[in-house]
Amino acid sequence: MPVFQLPTIGDIFRARRVLDGQLPPTPLWSYPALDSTVGVHALIKHENAQPTGAFKVRGGLNLLATMAPAERERGIVAYSTGNHAQSLAYAAAQTGASCVIVMPENPNAAKAAAVRARGAELIESGETLDEARELAEKIAAERGARMVSAGNEPALIAGVATAYVELFEQEPDVDVVLVPVGGGSGAAGACLVASALAPACEVVAVQSSASPAAHDSWEAREMMRRPNRSKAEGLATGCGFELTQSVMQERLADFLLVDDATILEAQWVMLRDAHTLAEGAGAAALAALLAYPGRFAGERVAVMCTGANASEPELRRITQPAHLPA
Repeated sequence: MPVFQLPTIGDIFRARRVLDGQLPPTPLWSYPALDSTVGVHALIKHENAQPTGAFKVRGGLNLLATMAPAERERGIVAYSTGNHAQSLAYAAAQTGASCVIVMPENPNAAKAAAVRARGAELIESGETLDEARELAEKIAAERGARMVSAGNEPALIAGVATAYVELFEQEPDVDVVLVPVGGGSGAAGACLVASALAPACEVVAVQSSASPAAHDSWEAREMMRRPNRSKAEGLATGCGFELTQSVMQERLADFLLVDDATILEAQWVMLRDAHTLAEGAGAAALAALLAYPGRFAGERVAVMCTGANASEPELRRITQPAHLPA
């Protein structure tokens, strides 16, 4: 396993200084109707309010800010289903760096359009994220650009971890934080911050059972490859990432799987009860409250709404009459 330098709480507070003036704190709000539905007091951390519609922009801005000028000049390359891509495209536009993104073919059209609109070069290639990764690595090598992983990047983790510094400032007495996991940068960041600022708080990860690679890697304590079939793009990874897993395996309290049908239900509940549009990954934390109704009884639960970048077909699925509860 490669050796990575874990971000420290000092790195996270340095990242916060980088983001000050660029990203205002996102709201942490509660909704009585939502509490009634899920049976616990839930507080929604609205990372869907970020300028890219997702939490990952924190990591992209911090990563580009910490790169040496000569490295930024050579540009960056990444592979992504969308929110990681938008984060890097946004940060590259802010710093004047070139950015190449490789997405699997037929991506979320809204996310692809947003990446192009921010000036990044977007290439659609391969049926899976792994195939997109292979092309991205080849392009980075040919151009001498920096290849940016979605998980094995300390500066990305330090950046996204600032969301949890905000959370504990907004509500110091949270008992549990529920965090969706694809690559795991958000959950790793939550673990690092909770360990330093709120050690009594449990960090619980949530992933789709249709793409369980991160969950199974955490349970096995080694990097696992698994089928990658989730319709929730932000959760759809086929293998674990060494850096994020090293943090989660040491500090994570629990790791739950939810099915895609429950994620879809959670998207509807989020829309109905919290007036909030969430993409599949953004609703996965709430899906855990629906799937495990007794697990969090009596606790104050922070639910990370990590993104709002739902595609048009996804929006139609959320509101299909056949899907809506009776």
